[in-house]
Amino acid sequence: MNKNLKYFLVTTLALNSLQSFSGNPERSGQAGASQLLIDPYARNSGMWGSNSARVRGLEAQFLNIAGTAFTRKTEVMFNRTNWLQGSGIYINSFGFTQGIGETSTIGFGVVAIDPGNIEITTETQPDGGLGTYRPSFYNISLSYAKMFSDNIYGGVNFKIINEQIPNVAARGIAIDAGIQYHTGKYDQIHIGIALKNWGPKMSYVGDGLTRQTTQAGFSNTYQLTVNNRSGPFELPALINIGSSYDFFLTKDSTGLSKNHRLSLNGTFTSNAFSYDNYLFGVEYAWREMLMFRGGYYFEKNSLKTFDNGRRTIFTGPSAGLTFEIPFNEKKSTIGLDYSYRFTNPFSGVHTFGIRLNL
Repeated sequence: MNKNLKYFLVTTLALNSLQSFSGNPERSGQAGASQLLIDPYARNSGMWGSNSARVRGLEAQFLNIAGTAFTRKTEVMFNRTNWLQGSGIYINSFGFTQGIGETSTIGFGVVAIDPGNIEITTETQPDGGLGTYRPSFYNISLSYAKMFSDNIYGGVNFKIINEQIPNVAARGIAIDAGIQYHTGKYDQIHIGIALKNWGPKMSYVGDGLTRQTTQAGFSNTYQLTVNNRSGPFELPALINIGSSYDFFLTKDSTGLSKNHRLSLNGTFTSNAFSYDNYLFGVEYAWREMLMFRGGYYFEKNSLKTFDNGRRTIFTGPSAGLTFEIPFNEKKSTIGLDYSYRFTNPFSGVHTFGIRLNL
């Protein structure tokens, strides 16, 4: 136990030292697969993902995969996001986590983006009139997490990435890894570290990258097909370093009552291809049945206008709530989640979710 804790603390110090080298806005636009940066889950996004040290269940596949190790039975979840309301873009996510044995958990998750139909245009017909096409963006996650002790949880997540239109596609893989450490008299102190989106470069291939030209010969003309190769692009790798603390606001005869919990969360996100992010959140829970959340997102120049250096569409605040109730003798629960992220322009981001713990 002491040996594991020593390694954990050394890792924490090493990762914190990366802050002086992270946040590289000069490389913005050089990474692809940016859908990997979109949080599709209502509970996470209601606190702006600041709960990376405390996240549990399927939602941990996005923030810190170690949190999936808390699932001891079966959890099933579905979320739908109205991304940048008014843009016509929707994000669907679904999956499950399943406890195996006494300490292990496996998980499966799918995140699919539906951007709607897009008009087909060409150089000769820039106004369209040729029909429409529908891009396909989805990520498939397969995860494994384990409870190494009463305090230390770890996990790894393998992702398949797909971006596709009818005649061009890019496919790749990525790996996430994370660890959580929980301590304190009432397990109220939480620390988490996660590496996300680490993997080889991707590139586009397909017939859509070819073009035909007419070449003149000595006696006739002929068609020449030229295959243009796409340049490779990197994945948006990042590191999450988070901490949380739980306050239990009432006491009973045992000296502790969890009827009223107040959790404060903070996460530092070190991005390889953009500004670093500072995420803050708070969650109040009554008997773990009714939960209210709030969060704030900050990065360099995020309080300015686009003309003065702002690079994000998000203005900072987020909010969310959950209503979760048991429905049988096995203490299975069903939960309804909602979150809202403020943006300018557009009319914000709405996320709705339903969760079953069986």
